Amino acid sequence: MSRLYPIGEKPLVIAHRGGANEYPENSIASFEAMRKAGFTFIETDAHATADGVAVLAHDPKLDRTTDATGRVSDYTWAELATVRDGSGNRLMRVDEVLDQFPDIVFNIDAKSDGVVEPLTDAVRRTRAQRSVCLASFNERRLGRIRSVLPGVTTSMGMAAIARVVAAGVLGRSGSRLLRALPGPDAGVDVAQVPLFYGKVPVLTQRFIAAAHGRGIAVHAWTINDVTDVDTLLEWGVDGLITDEPTAVRQRMAEYGS
Repeated sequence: MSRLYPIGEKPLVIAHRGGANEYPENSIASFEAMRKAGFTFIETDAHATADGVAVLAHDPKLDRTTDATGRVSDYTWAELATVRDGSGNRLMRVDEVLDQFPDIVFNIDAKSDGVVEPLTDAVRRTRAQRSVCLASFNERRLGRIRSVLPGVTTSMGMAAIARVVAAGVLGRSGSRLLRALPGPDAGVDVAQVPLFYGKVPVLTQRFIAAAHGRGIAVHAWTINDVTDVDTLLEWGVDGLITDEPTAVRQRMAEYGS
């Protein structure tokens, strides 16, 4: 079975929101700049408009990143097409980005229940099932995505991640927990996790070993402090999701990865 996210190879640098500390987040300008710089993995986010169009935006509201106000879901696509983001361009539809960047692997976070159908429809229509990972922390939402678009790569949700954490702590006795989790055969390719949840450690060497034992790749987010990179590489992480892709790639090169 081919994998979108490999295990045990050179760790990937994944541009979070298109490299949000380098260019306006989730913008066409950021995607073009990332591609020009040689980054082929981009993390982004999707919400749905009032008329069921999947668009790229992290927040449910437009206020922080555009010249408009209010919720994405209160606008039709025709109305939203007049809104400008921080790069001076309009927001992008998911299908547009998948068509324009066929050489990029997009990790798309489904930010609401309402975006599931528009998002999976956009992936299907652009025939991008093999070049996207659809993500969410919500297990029920992920289940809907997998049922609507069988075979598409997805991430782990929060409940599954908690089980991997527990399995890592329990060691051999946690193997039953891991076997009960959906894995690559069900399209679950990757666990994308922070170093901590509050004060509780999430990403540890034990977590990585447990996930790898189930055939699940591990990506760390959001890694903007390059002093964390060396440790994560030593632990064997498979990807680094970062707002600072240029700095992280440079640190990896210095490390020798």
